[in-house]
Amino acid sequence: MQPLLSLRKLRKEFPGCLANDDVDLDVLPGEIHALLGENGAGKSTLVKMIYGVLKPDNGEMVWNGKPVGVETPSAARSLGIGMVFQHFSLFEALTVSENISLGIPKELAGADLDERIVEVSKSYGLPLDPHREVHSLSVGERQRIEIVRCLLQSPKLLIMDEPTSVLTPQEADKLFETLERLSSEGVAILYISHRLDEIRRLCHKATILRLGRVVSDCDPSKETARTLAEMMMGSDLTLPEKSSVNEPGPVRFRVSNLSTQPEDPFGVPLRDISFDLRDGEIFGVAGLAGNGQTELMDMLSGEGLSETPDVIVMEDKPVGALGPGERRDLGLGFVPEERLGHGAVPDMTLWENGFLSAMRRQELMQNGFIKIDKSVDFAVSVVHRFNVKTAGVDHNASSLSGGNLQKFIVGREIEQDPRVLIVLQPTWGVDAGSAAAIHQELMDLAAKGTAVLVISQDLDELFAVSDRIAVICEGRLSGSTLASETTVEQIGLLMGGLDHTDQTSERAAS
Repeated sequence: MQPLLSLRKLRKEFPGCLANDDVDLDVLPGEIHALLGENGAGKSTLVKMIYGVLKPDNGEMVWNGKPVGVETPSAARSLGIGMVFQHFSLFEALTVSENISLGIPKELAGADLDERIVEVSKSYGLPLDPHREVHSLSVGERQRIEIVRCLLQSPKLLIMDEPTSVLTPQEADKLFETLERLSSEGVAILYISHRLDEIRRLCHKATILRLGRVVSDCDPSKETARTLAEMMMGSDLTLPEKSSVNEPGPVRFRVSNLSTQPEDPFGVPLRDISFDLRDGEIFGVAGLAGNGQTELMDMLSGEGLSETPDVIVMEDKPVGALGPGERRDLGLGFVPEERLGHGAVPDMTLWENGFLSAMRRQELMQNGFIKIDKSVDFAVSVVHRFNVKTAGVDHNASSLSGGNLQKFIVGREIEQDPRVLIVLQPTWGVDAGSAAAIHQELMDLAAKGTAVLVISQDLDELFAVSDRIAVICEGRLSGSTLASETTVEQIGLLMGGLDHTDQTSERAAS
């Protein structure tokens, strides 16, 4: 069968970084082809060249047997190439429908666009309200916009860069059904993901990149997640281990009857949320996207303030009315969900982004002046400790791959030895080896006495690191259970809105 897409000796170099080094790749019609590699291996750069976002320095791209030059994304779309990006390209002040209309050909953006958005999104299990403004949507809902916008164009080749990283398991399953149906209809899919089990389930072939070069091809269904990870790394995968089993210490951070009514009419109100966070433990909070995780993070970090200061207490001090800087002074560290724009300023360097978070606890400022050398040293220590692949800490945050930026943001907080650390989606878009390293750092931090709160929709992650687990659903937090005394299935039911009474009734009915 003639390949739909062939790449020959494709090469791309940036200052101080050879991103792609003479890459050869064939993608067949109807094939779901995985592109695997560690963070910084060159995956995103390669697909951006295919989609016309970047221009290769050398090499050839062949489409349906004919050499082509894809100069722009619109040229790629005219060939039948669609792409779902890892980082969203959305205007927050516009509606879902307006964002979609800006990213599709004019002939598709007709008067019936709203109806087609509803029809396509429902048929693919990714429901969207075309009239909602993007700023009111969760990260998972924003990802749906990117996917639906692409599917509206009926692509011949669909490129997906980490499409399930912010989808619920149910949404991901529905997406897989959609992709398998598209594959059976002859649509080729080039698929990037760090979730190796879904690669094994979904993909017909995998190409592995390491340091910008193709090092291997394989049938992922005949591999294990571990062997795939080791092919990507070129070395053995070290799984995280808890150093010891310690009894949790005294309460370090307490939330009591926290309720909010968001100013955003589409926000999720928090309802009587209460929990204790103890020294030396990792408390995991599971939940499907859009159930109040972002609102909870805002209140815990100080971006949202409470009228009653003592609803949040840290170190026996009411902090509900204190802002983020004052909470950091007490030893609070936090990692938000959206890394580019919230966790880091895209057009600032890594050392400047490190300074923004650590300037107080690391004493990086004196008499109103930045201690540049010390700030640079701090950023360098984060890069080395967390194996962040970058040409240097004087490069902008936007120059890093998504996974490497995530490692830097998480590492920036851990490097400060916080007394309390709150992390939302700690390993979003991070490769298997780096995810294991981050999990190990979180467990080591807890072993040293830090109280750690991990909010995630990745149940495998929560069960790997947590001592206790609770579920947030529609702005309410369930009671917590020991991770060793519950199951993924039980937590999944709570995530879907079934309480313990509902579960007992279901079991009795069964």
